[in-house]
Amino acid sequence: MGELMSVSMLAGVLVALPSGALSDRIGRRAVMAGGMALVAVAMLAVLPGNLVLLFVGVAALGAGSQAVSAVQIPYIAEHTQPEQRNEYFATWSAIGNLTALVAMLAGGAIATVLASDLKLGGGAAPYRVLLVGIALLGAFSTVTLLPLASDRPGPDRRRQSQGGRFGIAISDRALFVRLLLPGFITSLGAGQLIPFLNVFIQKKFILDLPTINAILAVTSLGTTMAILAQPALARRFGRIGSIVLVQASSLPFLLVLGFSPVLWTVIIAMAVRNSLMNAGSPIFDAFAMERVSAAERATLAAAMTLLWALGWTVAPLYYSVLQATLGFSTGYAVDFITIIVLYTISTSLLWRWFRGADHAARQVAAAVGEAELEPTLVEKPVALLEHA
Repeated sequence: MGELMSVSMLAGVLVALPSGALSDRIGRRAVMAGGMALVAVAMLAVLPGNLVLLFVGVAALGAGSQAVSAVQIPYIAEHTQPEQRNEYFATWSAIGNLTALVAMLAGGAIATVLASDLKLGGGAAPYRVLLVGIALLGAFSTVTLLPLASDRPGPDRRRQSQGGRFGIAISDRALFVRLLLPGFITSLGAGQLIPFLNVFIQKKFILDLPTINAILAVTSLGTTMAILAQPALARRFGRIGSIVLVQASSLPFLLVLGFSPVLWTVIIAMAVRNSLMNAGSPIFDAFAMERVSAAERATLAAAMTLLWALGWTVAPLYYSVLQATLGFSTGYAVDFITIIVLYTISTSLLWRWFRGADHAARQVAAAVGEAELEPTLVEKPVALLEHA
């Protein structure tokens, strides 16, 4: 299973940047459709249970999923107005969380009932029903893209995207580093925690699987509510201010999660920490897309996806070394301290590098308000926006 996970993640890493570059030539919609179709085919490849086909299937699944992820963010940015993006990105992310929550709670139960009703036998039969269901949903997802208007780029943007090495255009590398590095550092922390959080709680408090799933469901619901509340915080404190606020506020709860001996405090801490730490992600996606040109958006989104997957590939290795060397309790103690340090660094870098963006945005908003009253000032917001 570990080898299959690694193959899937590696396939996603390898296709992320090429998918972004390809979308600059043929359009984001076409790449998303191809990625969703690949997910559907991948599930059919896994279905027979042949070991070779399993590796082929999970590689296709990773590649298709990352291809979609790499171009979804720039696609949304290019089909929304700036004043809509905070709310749209937040709603889009919240719907994804709710979908995952429903699927987690209902998918296994529905597959088990169908396998029984269709007399498919026990064992792996419910999993085969799930795979067929995912393949059908992947095909349906592809169909839902067809009514969208084609976003194939014009000659000017295609020439811009072809100007860089391997079709990857980056005009300001320092800006790219500043936009990418905090997320990568966060992924190094999340990759140590999220995949093994259920194991940590289950072994520390001796819980059964249904209880663990119920706790994770509550956590997911809390995250969805926090994401929907984030645009209001962004209007009050600015985009970067709101992101830094929620991420910094999550750190004390991470401390409780890692070291409290009382179950109910750990459950609350996990729900609040996950909610706060994930709430700002859609707002930062919207912010990042506005910092680069249209020709660079797919490259930036693909790099964000790639580095996140890379962090989740590297971090579990560190976790494994800690567990093998120090044992369960001490290993997790060092692990949680490492995560807190990484999250603190990531949040500090966001504040240091981008805190001026909120001030510039307020200047532009104020200038726009003045321009509505005094027509002679109509050019002032444009100049301020270019300066920002």
